[in-house]
Amino acid sequence: MSEDDDPKRGERIAKWLARAGIASRRDAEKLIAEGKVKLNGRTVETPATFVAATDRVAVEGKPVAAPERTRLFRYHKPEGLVTTHRDPEGRPTVFGKMPPGMPRVVSIGRLDIASEGLLLLTNDGELARRLELPSNGWLRRYRVRVHGRVEERALAGLAKGVTVEGVAYGPIEAGLDSRQGSNAWLTVSLTEGKNREVRRVMAHLGLQVTRLIRVAYGPFQLGALPRGGIEEVHPRILREQLGIGEKPVRRRERAEPAPRTLPETPPEPPPAGARSIPRARNAAPRRPSRAANHRRSPSRP
Repeated sequence: MSEDDDPKRGERIAKWLARAGIASRRDAEKLIAEGKVKLNGRTVETPATFVAATDRVAVEGKPVAAPERTRLFRYHKPEGLVTTHRDPEGRPTVFGKMPPGMPRVVSIGRLDIASEGLLLLTNDGELARRLELPSNGWLRRYRVRVHGRVEERALAGLAKGVTVEGVAYGPIEAGLDSRQGSNAWLTVSLTEGKNREVRRVMAHLGLQVTRLIRVAYGPFQLGALPRGGIEEVHPRILREQLGIGEKPVRRRERAEPAPRTLPETPPEPPPAGARSIPRARNAAPRRPSRAANHRRSPSRP
């Protein structure tokens, strides 16, 4: 049992808010520190507060429903959207483009405004926090178009990690896919996913990123999902890849006892002079006997 859960008192409110899709646990703690969270009408003062099944929770005066089952979505983020719920500059956001009927969701990791491709969304902020951790070892794979002279030896050197302007980046797998004039397409894979990591590392190599598309995040692929398209991941995949949810129980049908059979008796020989029944036209041909095969085979010289 997690230290955040207590069967008698319930669940810590920061984790509860995260699972309800309000924000990540860290952001939920900020909301609590700002006095924006109330429990049964009283302002919550500490993230250590527990929420029971019968409690009422509100954030900024709006009631929050209890967490539902965990859901995960694949979203093809277009270029030009900010991965945030509110943007101080008034730019269009990912969450402002969600289709009707979508639950409140948070993103697993981020893509900057100039990047596009696969963005995972979930209604469970606790799951988002878990899947963002580099300790998972999940690869984030990108297709990157760059402008400049590509040195394949320099790309290979990224596998040892690199430090750019005092920031240490872990091992990066980068390979040249194609080249046309001063432009080239690369495939880049990494596990950390620090802020603007691909762009900063490419700039360190003297390359300008002109397009960046995330095509995979761990076992989840962008595939043929169209730009702006969103698709929910099947619960079976969540069980297989993340261990979330219970396997459905199939009812066993009661097997009926097999009927008792009498021992077989050899068939009676046909009466003398009886005609045999002709074989059906579509019946399988009889296999010739070994003796017949021997007779038909040509003699060896």
